[in-house]
Amino acid sequence: MDIKALHSALQQLEVEKGISKDKIIKTIEDALSAAYKKDFGKKGQIVHAKFDPENGEMSFSQVKYAVDESMLKTDDDKSDDFEHEIPTNNNASSEGLEVKKIRFNPEHHIMLDEAKKIKKSVNAGDEMVFPLETKDDFGMIAAQTAKQVIIQRIREAEKESILSEFKKRQGEILSGMVQRMENGNVFVDLGRSTAILPRDEQIKGERYRIGERTRALLFLVEETHRGVNLFLSRSHPKFIAKLFEMEIPEIASGAVEIKNIAREAGSRSKIAVVSKQDGIDPVGSCVGQKGVRISTIISELGGEKIDIIAWSDNPEELVGNALSPAKIIGVKVNEKNREAEVTVDEDQLSLAIGKMGQNVRLAAKITGWKIDIKSKTGEVVAKANEEGEVVETKKE
Repeated sequence: MDIKALHSALQQLEVEKGISKDKIIKTIEDALSAAYKKDFGKKGQIVHAKFDPENGEMSFSQVKYAVDESMLKTDDDKSDDFEHEIPTNNNASSEGLEVKKIRFNPEHHIMLDEAKKIKKSVNAGDEMVFPLETKDDFGMIAAQTAKQVIIQRIREAEKESILSEFKKRQGEILSGMVQRMENGNVFVDLGRSTAILPRDEQIKGERYRIGERTRALLFLVEETHRGVNLFLSRSHPKFIAKLFEMEIPEIASGAVEIKNIAREAGSRSKIAVVSKQDGIDPVGSCVGQKGVRISTIISELGGEKIDIIAWSDNPEELVGNALSPAKIIGVKVNEKNREAEVTVDEDQLSLAIGKMGQNVRLAAKITGWKIDIKSKTGEVVAKANEEGEVVETKKE
């Protein structure tokens, strides 16, 4: 086995896979230990390997546990063997529970009196380390064992590294390359890993092409026995919130806060914002000069309409703002039931309700209020509950 070549190859993993140097060295040492034991070890033997990354040199040692007579199982004992468990006196509880005993194995244990001849301060249960002859002429089976250990440990280390990195980035917008499409799902190459943009998390009507770049919200990082699954979304309300944070400095700095979002991805969204500093117009900050800021976000969303409304702690004002762009005559609220009756002119009814009830539906969702749209004659034209369901529509 060419240890130096192996070390050189594993060094690349530190850069390509983001695995720390210490983990790479530990992987090499575990593989060497497995290979040594396969070819030269004995049953019950504990072999440790040390690998010097500077020159590729290696050394081997055997670990034995010091035991005394009270810890050993005799032929009269009927309890099970615990060959690899070293039951020191410290393992017995203060309640007087019986300490489990072991079957003595000279490759695994050393009697305490013999151990004290080597090291006077040793106690029962302590480890004793003995050097082994260095070997480098491992056979094919041992080499295969080492290879399997390396592959397994590298996969585990890579999984841990990916999980750690992307857990920290959950809730952020990531950019990647469209890799392939399967059953309506889009697989996006993020560099170190591939994420899934499920069909249900895509913006309705969007088309994706292999090789093109796309941005999406990392909304879920899932660890499984097979690896780490990364799920993206372009339809999630938080995707819009993060786009606003990226494009609008006042939101990024905290001067303007997004209070709530109601979204029907690909069609229309309502964003409620409030200023946290005197002299800052929250709506104007989001729109930008000549609409340049909001137009960038709309372009990213494929033309999705966005209504930016001013948040208010006054229910009448909030409901009125939420029904924008319709002009409202008056709002009457029942705070106990969180119900609002909104009166509008005849020529504003269609705007207030929206196509297929969309405007009033989004207004109810973003405010959390039940909204009744009434004409000047007092006729209830449309109703929407706080969950955004239009339960009655008589006129658009």
